[in-house]
Amino acid sequence: MTNRASVSEPTGLSSVVTVSAPAKINLILRILDRRPDGYHNVWSIMQTVALVDEVRLRLSHTGQVRLRCDSSELSGDHNNLVHKAAVAVLERAGTAVGLDIELKKMIPLGAGLGGGSSDAAATIVGLNRLLRLEWSQMEMRNIAQTLGSDVPFFLFAPSAVVAGRGEAVKPVAVQNARWAVLVNPGFGVETRWAYHELATSRQGVRPLSDRQRRLDEQTQVDWPQLKAAAENDFESPVFAKHPALGAIKQTLLSRGAEIALLSGSGATVFGLYGDEQSARRAQTEFLSDSRLKTFVVPTCSGPLIAS
Repeated sequence: MTNRASVSEPTGLSSVVTVSAPAKINLILRILDRRPDGYHNVWSIMQTVALVDEVRLRLSHTGQVRLRCDSSELSGDHNNLVHKAAVAVLERAGTAVGLDIELKKMIPLGAGLGGGSSDAAATIVGLNRLLRLEWSQMEMRNIAQTLGSDVPFFLFAPSAVVAGRGEAVKPVAVQNARWAVLVNPGFGVETRWAYHELATSRQGVRPLSDRQRRLDEQTQVDWPQLKAAAENDFESPVFAKHPALGAIKQTLLSRGAEIALLSGSGATVFGLYGDEQSARRAQTEFLSDSRLKTFVVPTCSGPLIAS
């Protein structure tokens, strides 16, 4: 699936931009040393998958930024990342226009899938088109990194090595698509808690493995390489508190997943399969549990925007 930004023909204030905002999974997630600013350095290979929100932006006469969201769980005010992204773009551009923004949610909230970050990146991308700013990816990244650690990645999707606090993004080509089974347990894991538990439970910081260091130097990787290096440092504390998530991972592996991991700090667990049929067979293991939300989607093959 190629994610896209589509623009209607401009007719005064009726111009509209619609941007698809994909979820992400962490094929590898290493939490490294603590930085002087209090954040941790991370090293991750991230991949977008075709579970998408939709961000629709329209110029308006109001002079205000107004956001409507179809999810009652999500704030539509200035605390929402989409609203923050829109305001940041307008301030950086020195433009005072009204905006009506509609956000349609498919990505579960607080799931480790980067939904809010993707929505924010889509807002930056959409306004770049709508306002004809002609900003480069790097210019958009300068705004993205002020909004959240995962936001810059989505400007360089579908797959990239992400380091530092999240601001260092190096696109990497992952050969051949896979089908992902995403299993969300219906509850979230607070990221700050996960970092605290990891820091207090481990004995020092383990450096990148040799396999991971080799991946860091490559611009193209294949699935056998990723399988050999796949891990998520958050699994130890999160699975200890929520054993059901570890059981989900084991079920995915028992049904033939090439890789099965917690995504981000959770609570979504994913498994990757070589074809859709295998993925849907694995999904059947979870359909009888009404507490679980499951999705079967391909990995994305294209960027959020055309470069």
